[in-house]
Amino acid sequence: MATLVAGLVISLKTAQAEVPSGPPTFSHPLNINNPFFPFQPGGLKVYAGRAGGTKTKAIEHYLTATRTFSLNGQNVRCRILVEEAYEDGALVERSFNYFAQADDGTVYYFGEVVNIIEDGVIVSHEGSWLVGGPTLPSDPPETGKALKPGLFMPANPKLGDVFKQEDLFPIVDETDEVVGVDLEVHVPAGKYEDAIAVKETTLLDPGTETKWYAPGVGVVKVQAEDEILRLVFSTLVQPRDDDDAIRGGRGPQRPRR
Repeated sequence: MATLVAGLVISLKTAQAEVPSGPPTFSHPLNINNPFFPFQPGGLKVYAGRAGGTKTKAIEHYLTATRTFSLNGQNVRCRILVEEAYEDGALVERSFNYFAQADDGTVYYFGEVVNIIEDGVIVSHEGSWLVGGPTLPSDPPETGKALKPGLFMPANPKLGDVFKQEDLFPIVDETDEVVGVDLEVHVPAGKYEDAIAVKETTLLDPGTETKWYAPGVGVVKVQAEDEILRLVFSTLVQPRDDDDAIRGGRGPQRPRR
């Protein structure tokens, strides 16, 4: 058993060749067809779960609208994913997230505008950051300015791949590691095959979070120490060898405390 564990640790540390290291090029950035983070404009995903004794829910809206960012003198159009988090039926967070796919199939994260909500009123924009900083009148002035996007999902994630979806400490920080591949995941929305598990850590919090991504669907399950979210409905579908399909992001986020 010790030998097997040691072998696994070595493989996790060395199998990182699929993560690109050079600057990305974006010829068709809106064509996001990465297997583990597909973007289907008009799509919808719904999750349900618990955080301690609190009933939670998350909704993802895949908008048809886009936003353009400037990166190294190039204008990059991004897709917009709106994420909503609920606690005991009350909306506690709504965020606008921006993504583009590079020519090699890697998905990049151009930032998010966060609205923290209490009793129906926006009370904070904690965690907001954008490539180039706030450029629209609707952007909170305290939004952090990033010089480059985060690497959200490699084109072909492999066991042991390590990448950073968010890298603007102390506003946001996240390191991601692929800790499982070829997995089968069961959630209320159905059974998903060939999934990967990605462990998230951050310098801003001692805890960890694991997300399971299924091909053609994206995130289907999120789990932290005392919190869990499972996919219950999705208009995105997982491809099947027999042409059948099972109804199924940055996936749903734990509400900020």
